[in-house]
Amino acid sequence: MAARANAGTVGIISGGVDGTYVRFAADLAAVLDAGDNLRVIPVIGKGSIQNMQDIVLLRGIDIGIVQSDALAFARRERLLPGVTTLIQYITKLYDEEIHILAREGTPDLQALAGRTVNVDGRGSGTAMTASLVFGALNIPITAANDPQDVALAKLRRGEIDAMVFVAGKPARLFAGIEPGSGLRFLPIPATAALLETYLPTALPAADYPNLIPAGASVETIAVGAVMAVYAWAPGTERHRKVARFVTALNAKFDQFLRPPRHPKWREVNLAAQVPGWTRFDHTAAPR
Repeated sequence: MAARANAGTVGIISGGVDGTYVRFAADLAAVLDAGDNLRVIPVIGKGSIQNMQDIVLLRGIDIGIVQSDALAFARRERLLPGVTTLIQYITKLYDEEIHILAREGTPDLQALAGRTVNVDGRGSGTAMTASLVFGALNIPITAANDPQDVALAKLRRGEIDAMVFVAGKPARLFAGIEPGSGLRFLPIPATAALLETYLPTALPAADYPNLIPAGASVETIAVGAVMAVYAWAPGTERHRKVARFVTALNAKFDQFLRPPRHPKWREVNLAAQVPGWTRFDHTAAPR
């Protein structure tokens, strides 16, 4: 009985109890569970970098949901030797836009060199992304780690110079900012270095009418949420289990697009590419 129960079990590590990642993992379990043939076990995680380490190191964790720039961060910081050969992806999920809010007197990102910029808590996805983006642009900042609502209040009072927030647009955090607040979004240029990891996009006035003039938009970049997986060798039992999971995901994908599943599933394109990542080949024959 134990062998039969474990033969089809796939562990997926997600995020905190209030986040979107855990909702996606719960949806996967609800839709894909098929008795002993396939059972998805959702696990609460502690952030993208920890999730990647857990995929590599923990028994019973095959899949994890992470930010797409986590791989570049782990490679840069040398957190896991050979990480690009150990971690692959099943599919891109949805995009989260990078918002950099500053006072109106700040002309561009270069003006933040040597200034205080809030990047959320240490170890957060926003902090990781801010480190990568400012590093790629060669802009040294003094990072502050206040909660985002506290940071917004400090920015209004002029106690910090800018704040970074990674979230799907329109971000509720900025909904209460009134016209004439003296704040503005800074454009993030889609440089070649950034496009190795991120996707070009824009913040339109329709999403932030009190911060962006009508008909205008602000250039930015987006980071994707990715369903990551250990690079199991074809022919192994763990590869077969994950391949069964991927086959079921493709076959039942239309069920994720209907209530009560999370509305962000409607942004998922199973064929989308993730820059800098290698796709897990669930059809690969044993080597």
